[in-house]
Amino acid sequence: MIGAQLGGNLIQGLVLGAVYGMATMGLSLIFGVLKVVNVGHGAFIMVGAFVSLWLFNSLGINPILAVPVAFGVGIGLGFLFYYTTMQRLIKAPELATLLATFSLGILLEELVKLIFGSEFRGFNWVVGKIDIGVTVLPMSKLYACIGSVIIALLLYLWFNKTRAGSAVRSVVEDSEGARVCGVNVGRAYALSFALGIGITVTSGVLLTMFIPVGINPYMGGGYTLKAFVIAVLGGLSSPYGAFFGGLAFGLIENGSYTLFALIPGVEPFALTRFISFVMLLVILLVKPTGLLSSK
Repeated sequence: MIGAQLGGNLIQGLVLGAVYGMATMGLSLIFGVLKVVNVGHGAFIMVGAFVSLWLFNSLGINPILAVPVAFGVGIGLGFLFYYTTMQRLIKAPELATLLATFSLGILLEELVKLIFGSEFRGFNWVVGKIDIGVTVLPMSKLYACIGSVIIALLLYLWFNKTRAGSAVRSVVEDSEGARVCGVNVGRAYALSFALGIGITVTSGVLLTMFIPVGINPYMGGGYTLKAFVIAVLGGLSSPYGAFFGGLAFGLIENGSYTLFALIPGVEPFALTRFISFVMLLVILLVKPTGLLSSK
């Protein structure tokens, strides 16, 4: 019985982990190119969740069709915040960029609170379920997983098959060398920041398929913590490592929940949060570059 439950939760964790990984790719992309740690990461995920909520409740548009809209919103926010704030801080001390991204996160939270209010909101998108023996998987979650994999593959192809992607990779390797070779480094920075934010906002849409009734302006804090654990797990500057780190984190989170539920008198969900902090500490002590990093 416990084995079947654990197997089912691990499958659910793998599906959720794909979305976690995609959500963290934006964080890793921004750090890998700009060397900026976006501590306002969760607020951008929250924006994507509200895009999905508004489109569904106001216009009847399902979350799948909300994905390109959220990506466009994220790209717009990315360019806006880059040219108004981050461009001035590229060579600034790390504390300046941390405070800047923290402030941007608070700004987004308060703007969304002003527009939508602070109460919890949600929607119900029912598209059936699939029984795979050890668990019943809602089709909405499966769509979110497939969407995450597709977005990760598209980012890989963009990096490796386009001129813009090659320019960004050259900036990551050697920004001064890229500049000498004619690459517009400033434009590469702006594009990378906007793309990272676009992916992050898009992930908020996919996450609403797992938390359809938990949408509020301050929902991003927990996802920021998880994103940092996943990013460190996969290698902070590697978007692809982040995706596989998300898969591993989803398995650990759901698997540990099953095991903690067997312990009398404890709250399994609270202990999974504790495990997140422990994982972050242990990884930083054992291999700060990330367990999946090649360095």
